[in-house]
Amino acid sequence: MSLAIRRASAADLDLVAPLFDRYRHFYTQRNDEAVSRAFIGERLQRGDSALLLASLDGADGAGFVQLYPTFSSVRAARVWVLNDLYVEAHARRRGVARALLDAAAGFARADGAARLELETNHDNAQAQALYDGAGWLRFDGTQRYHLPLAQAGLPPAQA
Repeated sequence: MSLAIRRASAADLDLVAPLFDRYRHFYTQRNDEAVSRAFIGERLQRGDSALLLASLDGADGAGFVQLYPTFSSVRAARVWVLNDLYVEAHARRRGVARALLDAAAGFARADGAARLELETNHDNAQAQALYDGAGWLRFDGTQRYHLPLAQAGLPPAQA
């Protein structure tokens, strides 16, 4: 088995868009390749995220991880948010997710970031086991909040 990770570019849109659509569908969004293509295409074109793409046995598109930049004012440093991690069904249980996590950490370190952050659902035991096994630490004693903002066509609970 050969596994490689590389940063995707705007030239990879035709490969990444269907992957991103399946990722969104996995998280209960309806399949909508046009929405997925527009969103991920804009990210790749603007360079406002870092999308790392996995190849397994020479075939691109085994999975991806997408990171968004933010900052820690207290640390006066960049922080990367690991927002999206997806592995195709045929590539699961073959080390792809762990390799993507390791590549994300390497990317953030090379960028001089203070840390990587992510969140997952409280009932996603499989993801939690992956993150725990990869050395991620939980933010014990903290409580995360969010404020839904209504978007055109979406009720506030889905924004």
